Amino acid sequence: MIELFDTDKKENNRKSSKGNQLKWEKDGIWYKADYTGYEGLSEYVISHLLMNSTLEDSEYVSYEQEDIKYKSNIYMGVSSKNFLNSNDQLITLERLFQSIYGIGLNSMVYRTEDHEERLKIIVSKTQEITGLNEFGIYMSKLLTIDAFFLNEDRHTHNIAVILRDGVKYDYCPIFDQGAGLLADTKMDYPLTGDIYELIDSVKAKTFCQDFDEQLDIAEKLYGKNLKFHFTKKDVDKVLNDVFGYEKIVIDRVRDVIYEQMRKYQYLFS
Repeated sequence: MIELFDTDKKENNRKSSKGNQLKWEKDGIWYKADYTGYEGLSEYVISHLLMNSTLEDSEYVSYEQEDIKYKSNIYMGVSSKNFLNSNDQLITLERLFQSIYGIGLNSMVYRTEDHEERLKIIVSKTQEITGLNEFGIYMSKLLTIDAFFLNEDRHTHNIAVILRDGVKYDYCPIFDQGAGLLADTKMDYPLTGDIYELIDSVKAKTFCQDFDEQLDIAEKLYGKNLKFHFTKKDVDKVLNDVFGYEKIVIDRVRDVIYEQMRKYQYLFS
């Protein structure tokens, strides 16, 4: 268990449609507490399954489970290493576009009717600003992860680049998977709900509400750039190492992943 204090607490500058999750930073480690359900479990499971994929370790943030004591409360949550160097700055695409164009990316995207054009705007404008010429491939990987794991909170505050030493832009490790796997049990996805109906009800946020449409467009424009290698045995192994969550939660996460594995068989090599 880690005990954290107000001096460790960090304000959440990246807004979420779900509200503000408790976050802290101490000794180069970030901590996040569960807020609307089992966000920590989602972060842990997704990052550990991504270890069995074609992604490099540097391309995504890895999370570990934590018991977090804050004031008089104990929270389930996760920890992750700070991936920024001392002179680095993480800049969300929303803030980047606001600073360059005087208009946020979200507004720019949603005033365009055609969904394919929306993704082209995200990629082409980001490339123009940053010089990151493979940003389309980056977005393809990110949208593949979000579609498979049902991450419903990938808005423009949750996509970012890194500014190194105030000079050069770099790709940001993919982060914030806590809204995946039907983690919000308080508001949208109660544990008593039918998981197949709940899966069908999840809406994307990046440039349209349909995960499959987003993924189809990304693959059409930028190719298929991510493959998964994990099996059902690998899923079970990750879940067997989980602590602190009820069996009903673990079983639901397993069922969701199994269903997504059935649906997206082509993503497995």
